[in-house]
Amino acid sequence: MNFLADESCDFGVVRALREAGHDVLAVCEFAKRMLDQEVMNLSAREERVLITEDKDFGQLIFAHGSPSRAIILTRYPITVRQRLSSDIVKLVQQKGQAL
Repeated sequence: MNFLADESCDFGVVRALREAGHDVLAVCEFAKRMLDQEVMNLSAREERVLITEDKDFGQLIFAHGSPSRAIILTRYPITVRQRLSSDIVKLVQQKGQAL
C-alpha cells in the first residue's frame, strides 16, 4: 500500500511500514511546515493513505469536504506508545485494501 506520513506521524511508524514493504512518503523528508490542505491534496492526488496524529484532518474532511482516500489517526497515550509502530503494521496487514 501507499502511505503519506504527516509531519506529526511518529517516524517509527514510517520505518516499520517501509520494512513491511509499503511505499511511505514522509512529509518531514521533503517539506517543512506543509499546510494541512496541501497534505490532504497530495494524499488524494497520489492515492496515499494519510497517517497523522493531527485531529484537524477530520475537520478538513467532514466540515470542508476535502478529498481523501483514507486517514489513519494515531492517538496513543505514552503508556502504550512503544506499541504504535507494530500496531499500525498489524492494522494494515489485517485491513489491507479496506483502508
